Amino acid sequence: MLGAVQVKRRTKKKIPFLATGGQGEYLTYICLSVTNKKPTQASITKVKQFEGSTSFVKRTQWMLEQLRQVNGIDPNRDSPEFDLLFENAFDQWVASTASEKCTFFQVLHHTCQRYLTDKKPEFINCQSKIMGGNSILHSAADSVTSAVQKASQALNERGERLGRAEEKTEELKNSAQQFAETAHKLAMKHKC
Repeated sequence: MLGAVQVKRRTKKKIPFLATGGQGEYLTYICLSVTNKKPTQASITKVKQFEGSTSFVKRTQWMLEQLRQVNGIDPNRDSPEFDLLFENAFDQWVASTASEKCTFFQVLHHTCQRYLTDKKPEFINCQSKIMGGNSILHSAADSVTSAVQKASQALNERGERLGRAEEKTEELKNSAQQFAETAHKLAMKHKC
């Protein structure tokens, strides 16, 4: 599993006339996963966890290729609402928080870029959150770049200091050698 987001339906689902009743309260998650077998397959799965249970029940699964559109609803404010449009389904969701939705979108976008070669889904009203300056991945990349630059600068400075130390060592070696030769000459002169 690459990522998951806890969600609730934004609009009530139509209940059939002869509803038999549900299994009680539950939490719903949208999960993004990739198989570890070749050929790799990515999927989006809706799972539920019923109250009092530690296990999850798979409800619906779509292959990533079936995803046509991801709509972040409002690009001007952080909103937990989003829509997923598949070839044969359309769901309107509300995530627990806007930041959880944003993190899930970033993972989803990256997965689409990596695993889909032909038809990639359209990301509407969420590109700035995925690719822009507010992106967690973008800021992480900036901090990594900054750390690499600082490490590179530190290595350059260390290299310069080592070079100066090497030159000083060579000077001290030559000076010691000259001193030893002078001392040897003086010792020989006073012995005779």
